[in-house]
Amino acid sequence: MKTLTATLTQIALVAAASISSITMMQVSTASAQSPSGAFFRAELSSPVEKSSKIIQGVVWQCEGTVCLGAKATSRPINVCTRLSRKMGEVTAFSTRNDEMPAEDIAACNAKG
Repeated sequence: MKTLTATLTQIALVAAASISSITMMQVSTASAQSPSGAFFRAELSSPVEKSSKIIQGVVWQCEGTVCLGAKATSRPINVCTRLSRKMGEVTAFSTRNDEMPAEDIAACNAKG
């Protein structure tokens, strides 16, 4: 019985350490991708509470109907689609360099 208790204690300690490590990696990744130098800008059809979300590796800062996101390796249409799925209908979407055409925004919302 003592061996079982010792084994379970070791498993619990390893699990706690693993969860702590994963949490620290996520926090450091999120801060490295902070949208302070936002690459994406999205307008939503409905306002949302001020929040910070990580959607498929993109850190989003949203307040009201505006969401600002860090640069990602995905194409803008895919980033828009993922945002639409999680935050609601997107009415405007742009990168630092380009504004997404209306037909692409419609496609983005349709996939959501």
